Amino acid sequence: MKSKINPIEKILVDKEEIAEICKRLGKQISEDYKGKKLCVVSVLKGSLPFTADLIREIDCDIILDFLQVSSYVGTETSGFINIKKDLDTDIEGLDVIIIEDILESGTTLSYVEKLLLERNPASVSICTLLDKPERRKTPINAKYVGKTISNEFVIGYGLDYNEDYRNLPFVAILNPAIYADTEEGAKS
Repeated sequence: MKSKINPIEKILVDKEEIAEICKRLGKQISEDYKGKKLCVVSVLKGSLPFTADLIREIDCDIILDFLQVSSYVGTETSGFINIKKDLDTDIEGLDVIIIEDILESGTTLSYVEKLLLERNPASVSICTLLDKPERRKTPINAKYVGKTISNEFVIGYGLDYNEDYRNLPFVAILNPAIYADTEEGAKS
């Protein structure tokens, strides 16, 4: 049962800004990969809304595939990366863009990037809706960044807290009262 506390402390990125981010990044990706066939790898589950909106703004041939990895429990990373769904596409020789909802510690994306590079693509780059460089533990950068944000726990537009709030049409800061009485809330 969801808490009766308002989960939204503050809207950080509204629907209009998300649309502008998708247009800007779609245009940049289209220019960078003009005349090439691009494999877009959406990292499930969180990046699904961003991927859906972004690919409609990309004006080049794409192959869309999905990779599902897990490393979070509540608000904390577990430190273990589990592949739940691997690619269906052979990416050898293809240009690949990994689409992620948020780049934080870099541990998961670094792992995914290394995994995909072992499959001999022509190139691999990263596109993230949100970048949280303050949290970086592994040296990795995204080529395409929607918005850099501060170190706060965010929900909405694919981002979740224990699988809740993914369907919000915006990105918001999660009210700390939602997780204050939990073990992970005490750690953050």
